[in-house]
Amino acid sequence: MSRVYNFSAGPAVLPEEVLKEVAAEMMDYNGTGMSVMEMSHRSAAFQQIIDDAEQDLRDLMNIPDNYKVLFLQGGASQQFAMIPMNLMKNKSADYIVTGQWAKKAYQEAQKYGKANKIASSEDKTFSYIPDCSDLPVSPDADYVYICENNTIYGTKFKELPNTKGKLLVSDVSSCFLSEPVDVSKYGIIYGGVQKNIGPAGMVIVIIREDLITEDVLPGTPTMLTYKTHADAGSLYNTPNAYCIYVCGKVFKWLKAMGGLEEMKRRNEEKAKILYDFLDQSRLFKGTVVAKDRSLMNVPFVTGDKEMDAKFVKEAAAAGLVNLKGHRSVGGMRASIYNAMPKAGVEALVAFMKKFEEENA
Repeated sequence: MSRVYNFSAGPAVLPEEVLKEVAAEMMDYNGTGMSVMEMSHRSAAFQQIIDDAEQDLRDLMNIPDNYKVLFLQGGASQQFAMIPMNLMKNKSADYIVTGQWAKKAYQEAQKYGKANKIASSEDKTFSYIPDCSDLPVSPDADYVYICENNTIYGTKFKELPNTKGKLLVSDVSSCFLSEPVDVSKYGIIYGGVQKNIGPAGMVIVIIREDLITEDVLPGTPTMLTYKTHADAGSLYNTPNAYCIYVCGKVFKWLKAMGGLEEMKRRNEEKAKILYDFLDQSRLFKGTVVAKDRSLMNVPFVTGDKEMDAKFVKEAAAAGLVNLKGHRSVGGMRASIYNAMPKAGVEALVAFMKKFEEENA
């Protein structure tokens, strides 16, 4: 079986060069005579792996020295609780709800204090990003929270909200490392790695040092305190060692490709191919307000559920897999992350044209 073009939203496509390297090192990593899967996280060999991964990520994102990089378990969803547990000093936080994951984070935060929904796009099925230039930010809010790229709905914040001086916390799971970011604009920027960086099972949290304190909500578990992991260099307990190793390989691949400026250029080029087709198609249409479109996740529909199902089935038979939309919205969705080659997007558009001719 040859490789397919995998448009899954996550776990998602990884660079072939990385997969080949990982395969070559499976039995013997760097002369240790064992796989990284078998290696003690307390070994010198693994310490080198995690140190290199952190440094390469710092280089890629230009992470300032006063931010810590944490490799944590529990995925992005665990951060929905960890953030309020560690940051809600005034028991108040503001949430901008632009999709299912932001909504879940907002609901979780209500367990720990007053979570205020200060903007939302739920009125139009999360198909746009609300104007965040002059929001009713709460005077006592400990932070303002966003999900920067909405995997399910295909929207992206092109401009960060005006938080009126309040700390910004952002979930970047599905746009992580897809373009340059100014880390200094955030208090915490975090993301699950299984969409655009590595295998499933880990979240990377980039957190400003002044936010890492022992002053957390009473009852916060040791494992859910940022200080625990920051003090131990992400090695308080056994980390997701193999995932860190593969992510480290992807960071090196990104550097070799030319870094985040180059990834942004490639991602814009790939997305344009697909959006340009959707904008002139007679059968398919995009579901997102044009100015808020994501470069990473592109949802589209035919307007007929049976036709959608037929398309997904025939596309899979043609080697274009995982195009079914999220169960909450239906239709189709093409996730075109960093590792999706331009040829994959071109193959998708060629198939869509053919399908349209046969079915329109």
